[in-house]
Amino acid sequence: MTKVEIDELIKRVAVKAALETEGEPEPGLTSEINWPVNATINRGLEGAISNTTKIGYVNGAKGWLIYRGLNCFDLAEKSSFEETTYLLLYGHLPSRAELQGFNDKLIAYRILPDAVLDVLKAMPKTSHPMSLLATAVSALGSLDDEADDISVTNETEIAIKLTARMASIAGAISRLRRNKEPVNPDPDLTHAANFLYMMTGTKPDEASERIMDASLILHADHGMNASTFTTMVVNSSLSDMYSSVVAGIGSLKGSLHGGANEAALYILEEIGSPENVKPWFEKARAEKRKVMGFGHRVYKAYDPRARILGPIAELVAQKNSESQKLYNIAIALEKEVIEVLGAEKKIFPNVDFYSGLIYNAMSIQTVMFTPIFAVSRIAGWTARALEYLEDNRLFRPRAVYTGPIKAEYTPIQDR
Repeated sequence: MTKVEIDELIKRVAVKAALETEGEPEPGLTSEINWPVNATINRGLEGAISNTTKIGYVNGAKGWLIYRGLNCFDLAEKSSFEETTYLLLYGHLPSRAELQGFNDKLIAYRILPDAVLDVLKAMPKTSHPMSLLATAVSALGSLDDEADDISVTNETEIAIKLTARMASIAGAISRLRRNKEPVNPDPDLTHAANFLYMMTGTKPDEASERIMDASLILHADHGMNASTFTTMVVNSSLSDMYSSVVAGIGSLKGSLHGGANEAALYILEEIGSPENVKPWFEKARAEKRKVMGFGHRVYKAYDPRARILGPIAELVAQKNSESQKLYNIAIALEKEVIEVLGAEKKIFPNVDFYSGLIYNAMSIQTVMFTPIFAVSRIAGWTARALEYLEDNRLFRPRAVYTGPIKAEYTPIQDR
């Protein structure tokens, strides 16, 4: 068969298809723009319902955040990240024996394969930590012979592996950025304490461990946010859990999502002093600039996570004068924003506003703030992907086409 014969074949098929599709568009669509007559477009899928869940509930009007029926205040006060992750994955609080077994798995899985560390060491130190995090998780998937067993049982085990190793990866990235060797986890430390230890090389005091543990709990799950939805969409195609989580990491990296806590701290540093807050805010409003750390797509009340992290930020700000200065700027900015926008637009501080202040006071590099988010949110990502997998259906929404229907092809020599 020659190229001419193939061209003729394609031409005949194209002509036949054109004849068969002549006439009016399908019923229910306007003839000019192919738009469903009753279609309502909600930008960003706002208000769209994609599935049911028993994992978490956010009530934005009342300022509620609930995991499996337990509110975030009780969990932050009484639970641990290990126990909270178990709750999200398995649907109930663990017994002592169940928690011990779960913790034993985390200990066993925390140590990173040498091949993953080699990959991280080969990357430029100037790479964004979230890009490195995605690279390392992808490498873990390549090393796991069971990665393509897309069963709930196997993917649950992968979820536990990733929960353990996300902290180890983030810790290694933090060390390598500062030209220091990664630190192996300590089997006698909790998940939060190990995370701090692997980032800094120093075992944390009880207060720092407690603060990190509470922060991880509060970030563990939060409805159908962008990165959770991204993870679920990829997993619904029956891709492996590693690939699904890599996609979630990519979504979380964005400044409108996980990267907002970095951006919020940069704003406070830009303002410079409490006295500059009012003129800075007036200028930002005039320029229609988004004030990072305020407002939320869901919450029309004060973010419950910020209610907990705000007082913690005040406490840790006392560590040094620079932290105290940033906290004073934050309080002044919060007062200004709420006075102007609180009553009218229901804009209040969100979790990003205070988490960045806390991490900064703990001497954590600003670029590591979003990886900390991932270290926590791996629990919610995997729990929701697993729940959906039990009765899986590929996500396949439609878009409304508004382009031309019968454009003419112009040969390149005539363009």
